[in-house]
Amino acid sequence: MIEVKSSNEIERIRIAGRIVRKALDVLCKNAKIGSSTLELDSIAENLIVKENGIPAFKGYKGFPNATCTSVNESVVHEIPSKRILKNGDIVSFDVGVGYEGLYADAAVTVGIGRISEESTRLMEITEKSLYAGINAARAEKRISDISHAIQTVVESNGFSVVRVFVGHGIGRKLHEEPEIPNFGEPNRGPRIREGMVFAIEPMVNVGGSEVKILNDGWTAVTRDSNRSAHFEHTIVVTSGKPEILTQ
Repeated sequence: MIEVKSSNEIERIRIAGRIVRKALDVLCKNAKIGSSTLELDSIAENLIVKENGIPAFKGYKGFPNATCTSVNESVVHEIPSKRILKNGDIVSFDVGVGYEGLYADAAVTVGIGRISEESTRLMEITEKSLYAGINAARAEKRISDISHAIQTVVESNGFSVVRVFVGHGIGRKLHEEPEIPNFGEPNRGPRIREGMVFAIEPMVNVGGSEVKILNDGWTAVTRDSNRSAHFEHTIVVTSGKPEILTQ
């Protein structure tokens, strides 16, 4: 069942979303040549706690850190480490925050130093596909309309959509119904209703869509070692244009 959130719940998700945005902003500000992803994770965790939030990823199914910091060919869920960011890298930051029992989740990909034109375009198209998906999240439309909007932008620009990871409902739990794939035919699946809250998150690859999980049990990388980008927002469906709660 897809929950419709109350105005009180949406307000708490909105506050969690503001903390997520602050954490992502501080990560982007401090992501420079020579930074380690573990140092950045610590900065973000300290900010979340200072803002009276709970780092939602830390301890989730055993994940050890507050953020996912996925570099280059890492699609998602890379564990922060002593890995040093280098000129030309791209890094995806994924952050979840709990606030008074409600959750928000968002991600952004940024370049380090001077990056290639291909990496720049990958990030631009991934973010463009996110906003296409958000715009499709309208009351009385269907879940797959979000999926189809994302896929159309990605594939029309020559990139591929990761198919094994999906967007999701969010609220009282970090992951709720429904699953929101980033591909699919339109006009399928549950009807979208006002008050539903979704985390929409395309993951897009330069090469093929296939991924593999590394030995740490978490880090997902592209099977062909090409680069990947990840953008995400938590949104609430309204009577008109969706409201982005992690803007």
